[in-house]
Amino acid sequence: MRPSDHNVIVLALAGNPNSGKSTIFNELTGAHQHVGNWPGVTVEHKEGMTRLGDQRFRVVDLPGIYSLSPYSQEEVIARNFLLDGQVDVIVNVVDASNLERNLYLTTQLLELGLPVIVALNMIDVAESMGQEIDVKKFASLMGVEVIPTVAAKGQGTQAILDTAVTLVRQGQQTPRSARHSPEVELELSRLEERIDISVACGPGLRWLLVKSLEGDAEARKRLSECASNPEEVLRYLDETRAHLEHGFGGDLEAVIADGRYGFVGGLMREVVTRAPAPDRLAASEKIDGLLLHRVLGIPIFLALMWLTFKLTFDLGGFFQGWIQHGMSALGVWAASVLPPGPLGSLIVDGVIHGVGGVIVFVPNIAIIFIIISFLEDSGYMARAAFLMDRSMHLVGLHGKSFIPMLMGFGCNVPAVMATRTLDTREDRLITILINPLMSCTARLPIYILFTGVFFSRHGAMVVFSIYALGVLLAVASGKLFRKVLFPKAVSPFVMELPPYRMPTLRGTLLHVWERTAMFLSKAGTVILAASVVIWALGSLPWGTPFAGKASLVGQLGRVIEPIVRPLGMDWRAAVALLFGVGAKEIVVSTLGVLYGSGRAAGDVGGALAKSFTPVSAYAFMVVSLIYVPCIATIAAIRRETNSWKWTLFAVTYSLALAYGMGLVVYKIGTAVGLR
Repeated sequence: MRPSDHNVIVLALAGNPNSGKSTIFNELTGAHQHVGNWPGVTVEHKEGMTRLGDQRFRVVDLPGIYSLSPYSQEEVIARNFLLDGQVDVIVNVVDASNLERNLYLTTQLLELGLPVIVALNMIDVAESMGQEIDVKKFASLMGVEVIPTVAAKGQGTQAILDTAVTLVRQGQQTPRSARHSPEVELELSRLEERIDISVACGPGLRWLLVKSLEGDAEARKRLSECASNPEEVLRYLDETRAHLEHGFGGDLEAVIADGRYGFVGGLMREVVTRAPAPDRLAASEKIDGLLLHRVLGIPIFLALMWLTFKLTFDLGGFFQGWIQHGMSALGVWAASVLPPGPLGSLIVDGVIHGVGGVIVFVPNIAIIFIIISFLEDSGYMARAAFLMDRSMHLVGLHGKSFIPMLMGFGCNVPAVMATRTLDTREDRLITILINPLMSCTARLPIYILFTGVFFSRHGAMVVFSIYALGVLLAVASGKLFRKVLFPKAVSPFVMELPPYRMPTLRGTLLHVWERTAMFLSKAGTVILAASVVIWALGSLPWGTPFAGKASLVGQLGRVIEPIVRPLGMDWRAAVALLFGVGAKEIVVSTLGVLYGSGRAAGDVGGALAKSFTPVSAYAFMVVSLIYVPCIATIAAIRRETNSWKWTLFAVTYSLALAYGMGLVVYKIGTAVGLR
């Protein structure tokens, strides 16, 4: 255990994906949490604070992992955090309804020598499936505290804090680690006697020895660094490994893994009693039979996506009108109290028209996040990826690539980062290249603005068509890239399907708040700064009409206007697209500044209706969907590919594709008489 006065107890939440770990984290920390990236990497880092009486806790939500072997960056991060002496208590969250699979990680956590609390989560689901778990016997055999929890209902989370305080203040003996085969245990005992280890190794000596015998390079390195005789230690390890492999006649890593599974299997026989529970299982199978149906599955998925956009457009539009009315009133009031001149113009034309033009879409953003969060937490999104596996194989990808693509509907940056879970570099590169074609929520205000002006009667269908176009282009591009750039067989796809769950209101609201707050934060920083810059360009030289052709922004627009004129757009649209490279939300704020002069804040529809036709408006939305990713996404592509060549290729091909598709839409639309 780390040296500490324990004014703040550090709890590390460790567990498999879909074990309910994040739900427990949300229950413990509430709104007192923040999300970032682990230093130097792009894996998400979540931690928060909570307290029990006078005792404060720092709760760290480690990435979901299946073991402490270095097979993924998430596993490396989790085990380094646990080994580096920062943790007081490990809270191992296990899914009680999938206990046998979850306990493999538990056997490794016990060997770290740190106090462990096993949170037996979703105990209600296990019971409904006919499983009865003897918690007291379980705790006795494991040698740790075991707490039944139902995180979705907040049950058991208080007991976790109570138990952690007791363990830290009273102290706890090293947890009873999993027993390996007698031969392995004998050699481990001999190694512990022969190796002179300093306190720098911490309490996890047994874990380091086991992993070193498995051939884990990082464990061997750590062990040699804290040994007084490193060369001798490594020699002992190699001799022991060779001896055991000769005795077992096979790879020692597989032997140790079999030993862990054997321990888990024996434990399950001792503590779990199963009774038939056909009703719940039959209901789950019936739902999967419908949602994963070979014929009906994809139409159901598409219908759910259409319904998402329908609710986002219609319900969001109701609240959007209120905010737009408020921003308009604010603009009128500001214009009446501020003196004429640069300051008044900056506040009204720059800040209120620019930022206000984006803020009016907050209800739409919140609604789409609510729906996506519900689909994710219920277990449906994982099934959508499984469902799409067959279709994705036809174009050179697989269902695992569809997961980052789904994430792209929220934000392309974490979606690009999520490609690191793919098994081959070829799959990663293809998925990275096509991911920006997934329409992120930053583009949604653009669609809602133009749809509301030109296609209000069929808004949901128009927005759905834009999203669908992005998916079709991604699929076609992926097939082309696979055939031309990466002609290699597609790797197989195996994915765990989590059980169906009813998302909690608290968890859903926390997810929505995190993402909406990020959107608002961008509105108050990046978009505000961009609006001020655009206002300045529209105001200079002093004395020229604001945002007129004689202004700096007008001169810039006239330079690039010939490029977009074949698409039916004017110089103001060109400037908006140019500034949108910084962040897609800036497109709307730029339109608000350039088209909104002299109009109510957030209400630029009249000016847009005079400058665009329905065909050019749709072409503008298509270009906004496809063209150059935002700066943050470009940076993520560079970081994940570690290549400027692939980054420039992603920018270039998306720009060319956007122009070509915009031109096709506009020319065909005008040719058939659409205006």
